[in-house]
Amino acid sequence: MRTPLRTLTLAVLAAALLPTAAQTPSAQPDPTLIPASPTATAPATDPIAKPVPAAETALPVTPSMQMLLGFKDTDVKFAVSDLMEILSDRRHEGWVLAAYPDPKTSHPLIGAGFSLDLPARDHPQTDPLNPNPFIEPSSDELWRAAGLDDARLNTILDRFSARMAQWKKKGFRRRMVQLEPDISSSDADLLLRIAIIQSIDNAKAYCRNFDALTAPQQMAMSQLVYQMGYNLQHFTQFLSQVNADATAETDYWRAVQTTLEQSQWARLYRIRATAVIAMLDPTYADDPGDAEKRVGAVLHPAVVHHHRGHSRARTELASAESTGRVGRGHGRRGKSARGHARQAA
Repeated sequence: MRTPLRTLTLAVLAAALLPTAAQTPSAQPDPTLIPASPTATAPATDPIAKPVPAAETALPVTPSMQMLLGFKDTDVKFAVSDLMEILSDRRHEGWVLAAYPDPKTSHPLIGAGFSLDLPARDHPQTDPLNPNPFIEPSSDELWRAAGLDDARLNTILDRFSARMAQWKKKGFRRRMVQLEPDISSSDADLLLRIAIIQSIDNAKAYCRNFDALTAPQQMAMSQLVYQMGYNLQHFTQFLSQVNADATAETDYWRAVQTTLEQSQWARLYRIRATAVIAMLDPTYADDPGDAEKRVGAVLHPAVVHHHRGHSRARTELASAESTGRVGRGHGRRGKSARGHARQAA
């Protein structure tokens, strides 16, 4: 029997309106979401893999996080991996995989001095000649930008608070070598990298001519921001000098170095400061060892005077306040700054 033409036409139209795999538009990724920690998901081929709740696989991205995630390694002249090796070395920040108290503030640190409980801060750009904004996200935002899970951070903070309440700061630091790791070395690398990216962005906000600096100079500026963070804004003499007209002074970079050599930070953290200040020398890459010797000859240890049982360091201050990251601990072996400078050159 022949099917009536009208019936056939209606059947074809109905079929065309039915949703099919080919006609259903593919889901586009939401640009405001980032994947959670790689450890939160399992490979599709894993026979025991379990579904992960949506809240754990995608997290909202704040404007600060968007700027950090937009970083490219080609944005700087030095290798970020080189700075990671330097900062995880014992003479700079150290490497501790369990949350521990900052020796000055008692706030929790981990890895290479990554702060675990900082709030987001407002840091306005006051230099009308510098278009780069400052980025001061919270520790939670940095943690998520590194791809780690919020729940883990909360667990670590709860454990840290309980230990501090029981042990106090001195007892806590005595037990540091016995603590089980809160994060893996890979996690610490992720946190260190995102913190360095923040430091690079803020170094650009502090230094107008950051892009024109040599690779060692860019690394030095980024290290200063990493170690001093928000407080670098108080190094007014240094910032004024580094943003001055470089063509107006014959010994421009020597003058920049001098402002740091006269700071309390340099006197109290002499070894670390010597390595960083030397890198500001435009000829550093030619002979890093010689550049460090020139700084070391000027940068003498802080003079300690004992008075009524107390000791204090007499230093010349280059700012109203100067406090740096002091999250030092058990270091891991890494390349020296000298080796990295030769590679960058």
